[in-house]
This record gives sequence, C-alpha cells and structure tokens, in this order.
Amino acid sequence: MNVLEEEQTAFEIGVVVPKRDVKEEDKASDCVEVLVDEFRNLGLVVERVHGVVDEFIKLAAPLETLGRAAAELHIKKRTPIGMDLEFEWEEVDAFERQPDGSLFSWCERFRCYRHIIYGIINKSQSSVTLRFDSKEFQWEVGEYLLQKLESERIVKEVFPLHDEIKRKKLLQTWALHWWDFTNQPIDEIYSYFGTKIAIYFAFLGMYTRWLLFPAAFGLILHMFNFGSLQLLVLPIFFISIILWAIMFSQFWKRKNNALLARWKIRYPIRADLGYRQGMEWSSSQSIEIAKKWGTDKTKEREMFQRIEWFGRLMRFRNDAIIIFSIICLQLPFELAYAHIYEVIGSDIMKIGLTTIYLFAIQFFTQIGGKISVKLIKYENNENTEKKADSLVYKVFGLYFMQSYIGVFYHALLHRNFSTLRKVLIQRLLVSQVLENLLENTLPYLKYSYKKYRVRSKKKREKGSSTGKIQFASRVEKEYLKPSYSASIGMELEDGLFDDFLEVALQFGMIMMFACAFPLAFAFATLNNITEIRADALKLLAMLRRPTPRFSTTIGAWLNIFQFLVVMSICTNCALLVWLYDEEGKWKIEPGLAAILVMEHVLLLIKFGFSRFVPEEPAWVKADRVKDAAKAENMCSKQLLRSISGERATFGELKKSQ
Repeated sequence: MNVLEEEQTAFEIGVVVPKRDVKEEDKASDCVEVLVDEFRNLGLVVERVHGVVDEFIKLAAPLETLGRAAAELHIKKRTPIGMDLEFEWEEVDAFERQPDGSLFSWCERFRCYRHIIYGIINKSQSSVTLRFDSKEFQWEVGEYLLQKLESERIVKEVFPLHDEIKRKKLLQTWALHWWDFTNQPIDEIYSYFGTKIAIYFAFLGMYTRWLLFPAAFGLILHMFNFGSLQLLVLPIFFISIILWAIMFSQFWKRKNNALLARWKIRYPIRADLGYRQGMEWSSSQSIEIAKKWGTDKTKEREMFQRIEWFGRLMRFRNDAIIIFSIICLQLPFELAYAHIYEVIGSDIMKIGLTTIYLFAIQFFTQIGGKISVKLIKYENNENTEKKADSLVYKVFGLYFMQSYIGVFYHALLHRNFSTLRKVLIQRLLVSQVLENLLENTLPYLKYSYKKYRVRSKKKREKGSSTGKIQFASRVEKEYLKPSYSASIGMELEDGLFDDFLEVALQFGMIMMFACAFPLAFAFATLNNITEIRADALKLLAMLRRPTPRFSTTIGAWLNIFQFLVVMSICTNCALLVWLYDEEGKWKIEPGLAAILVMEHVLLLIKFGFSRFVPEEPAWVKADRVKDAAKAENMCSKQLLRSISGERATFGELKKSQ
C-alpha cells in the first residue's frame, strides 16, 4: 500500500476537566485517568496541560487512526474516476487528496475525532466503579464513557483547537494582508475552517469585487452635476445596477460549482435527499413507517403524504404567526420612529434617535428569534439544514421590517428625497459602525471577563489577593475565548448567521434605494473591504476555532438576495416615478406607464437571464461527463467479468454432473 506520509502531529481537539492532584494508588479508578488511558488505547496522541484552575487534555490522531474511523463511519470520498465511494483504509491509494495534500478535510477529521472519543464504551461483563475526588459512580455495561463524564459534569467541554502553524500562516497571508484587498486564499481557508466558512468568504470576496463597478458609477453621479440630464442618467444607473445584481447572482452560482469541483465535493442534485457529511437526517420516521406497514405500499404512501402536508401546514402556520406579530406589534413601533425622525429638526438628535433605535430593535429581534426557534421545533423539517433555513427566513422577515420600514415611510409617504438620503447615510454609517464595533469588541470583553473570573476563583482558593496570575498555556487561552456562535438560534446556526445577515441587510439597503442614493455602493465597498479582514482576524485571533459545518451553498441566503433584487426593481421604479413627478418634467400618467414597462422588462430579464448564463461552468460539466463515462466503463467491465465468471462456474458444475 503506497500511502503518502501525512504526519498528524498537530493537536486538534481539547477536553477540559477540573484540575486536582491524584494519588498514585487512586489512579486505577480515577475517571480522568481511565479516560486518558482509553484515548491512548484507541491510538490517539495525548498531551496533558495544567492550567490555572482546569486541566486540558489535548488530542491528536495519526492518519491510520483517522482512516479506520472514517471506514467505520462509511464516509464517502472522491476517487479518480469521479465516483464517491465509501472509504476503506486498506484501499487508501484509491482516494483523491485535498487541495492542501491531506487525505481528509477538516470536516471529515472532526467527524472522525468525535466518533473515536465519543465511541468509548464499557465492553466488559460488569460495571466499573469510577471515582472523582470523593465522588463515586458506576460506568455501566454498554454505557459511553465521555457522555457519562459530561452528565456528571466532570468533562466541562470538548472543543476544536487552533493549529498554531496554519493559524499564523493565515494571519500573514489573509487577515493582515491588506494590499490585495479582495484576494483571499480560499483553498487554505477551506482546509482550515471547512466548507461553510470558505464558501462565505468566497461569496463576500466576489460580492466586494463586483461592487467596484456600481461604486464607481455612483461616485461619478455624486461628483459631477449632469444638470437637466440627471433625470436621464438615474434610469440608466438603475437599469445598470439591476443587470449587475442579476449577473452577480448567476455568476456566483457558477463560482460555487467551480469551488465544489476544485474541492472534490459533489454538488447535490436535490438538497433534501440522501446523507451528506456533517448532516444528521431525521430518517427515524421513515424507518418506523416502513416497519409498521411492511409491504403495504398504499398505506405507506398515504402516511408519507400525510406527514409531508402536515409539515407544510405547520410551516405555513408559523410563518403566519411571525407575519401577524410583525404587523401588530412591530409595525407601530417602526412607524412611530419614522414619524419622530421626520418632525425632529436637529441632525445630532436624529443621529442619536437612530442609534437608540438600532439598539432597541436588537432587543425586539432577540425576542422574535427565540419565538421562531420554538416554533421551528414543531415543524416537520427533514434535517438540521432545513431547520436553519426556516430560521433564516423568519428572522430575516423581522429584520426586513426593522431595517426598511422607516426608509419606506420617508420614500413612499413623504416623497422627500433629501430627507431620504440623510436617513440612508445615517443608517449605513451608524449601523455599520455599530456592527463592527460590537463584532470586534464583544469577543475581547467576553475573553477579558472570563480571565477575570478565573483569576478571582484562583485567588479565593489561595486565600490571597497579591500577585498577578498568568495564563501560560495556549490551550487555556483558547478555552477562555468565546465560541463562534449565532446571536439567535445558536442550536441551529453558527456565527455565519450574523455575518450573512449583515451582508444581506446592506445589499437590500443599497439596492432598493439606489436611485435615491447612488453613493451608497461606495460606502458598501469600503465597509466590505474592512469586513473581510475584520472577520478573518476575528476567526483567527479573537475566537475559538469554529466547529466545522458541511454546506455546499449559501443556502437560504441566495433566495433572500434574489428576493431583494426583485424588491429593488419595484422600489426603484416607484422612486423614479415620484422623482419625475416632483421635478415636474413628466405628468404622472405617461411617466408611470413608461416606468411600469421598464419594470416588467427588468423582471423578465431577471427570470430569463438564468437561461442565458448556465450555473455550471463548461469545464466542470466536461469533467463530470468524463468521470461518468469512466465510471460507466469500469462498471461495465466488472459486470462483464462477473457474468463471465458465473457462466464459467455454471459450466463446470454442469460438466461435473
């Protein structure tokens, strides 16, 4: 077996337990010592680090240990013929490598680690007595050790560790690399953080590069006075940015497919069928129905249809509850803010009111998000990804109302374009500044507070307040850092939820009111250039290494971006109608007719452009067809050999008779 040597010396998993001294005679029954021995027996490399108040068990796995775990998990990996086959350690040379040369991706390695450490089970014939200080409990037959220690609150946490060599390299080539402001080492990001985070940064980088065109166009409109031609230039700008948004959406799909092909990941034809890495499917209902009805296909089909439509009705009911809550509870608050903003004369007071308003809506959204998470539990979603998408739609609905209703109020009711521009400037500046401030200071404040609590606890144990307690170990510093989690529904989503939400709200703001404030695209471009590096620095230096999540697309967020494009066609057409009427250049009837025609044409272009630009690049399609031909030829040859062998065997048996 010609296996390329892949040294797995980096410690990638940390296990946290309380620190205490164990006597030599008590080690045989001490639960932490038993856990460490089990780790070593499974082939893991173990290093124990004593922190200020906790002990940290660092774990690394040789390639063979990970390979055998991958085989037990039936992980499917790409082969040179383009087929995804179940991994077998004995046939390791038959599987393709990752872009960085490693055999397994970070997603796959993390799954293998969890399978190994959470799979430690008592296989003896009797229960085992374990001790932790003065506490004594039984490790029953067939019981998993790590879950037992977690339930006894002995194991505090299991979390992924940063690889210091790779982390420093990414800091230099990515987070602190400002010269090429949109270029990113996407393959290295994929290898280190996994698919979902890499796809987010690929999307953000492409979006920022594409923003340069409308930003330059908007700057020209702002810097030069076109006089009487201004009313002709604005429709041209509007048509240009709509075409730009349509093309961006379609070309992103092409880039997404190209990235998946480069990473040897098969793009799912249907996202709701089959099993994918990192996703747990709720197939228990299907198994129970199959057992209950057996071969009665009619009853089984009826039951599946009943479950399907019941789930759809529950989702419709939950969406209706959210919409009704927005209309009855949130809409009056939003309109009151917009009205107060209109009557206030001082610009300083308006900025103060906007700041207070942005803090207030965070509170309202937290409540709405918690309600959404509870409602989703009663929906019959197929998997965790579908639940997360349902949460995205509901929470974005809340934010859509909060972010845009005040702007709609100024645009549609008052038709005051000067006030509308001021509102847009304040919203963009204040919201982006607040978001970046909270995003970058909160992790540091949480980290500082955790260090303060640990120091205080240690000083109370010593009974002295003199001397500064230092955190010497890197693993302890990582443990004290906050995790990369979502502000809403963290059991369904990670921190990318907030990052994507920020980008989507910005996209809606600059697109739906493009004719009123073309300079907004320049603000968005500058913000995104900063956002890429700030998010990279946050992930590499301020937070723990995120738990990898598998994803092949940006999911529900792409549908939201496409919805915002359609909304922007409608809102900008309305703005142009009122702008021309306000200037007195057109009568409202012909102006409205002309712009309605333009609106319908743009909508047709929006839905027809997908036919013009294919989602899959030609080279990806060619590789896929070539791989399919290889797989078909190989299967045909094996099938012919099998048939020939069976005939030969049958002929020999016949002769012997």
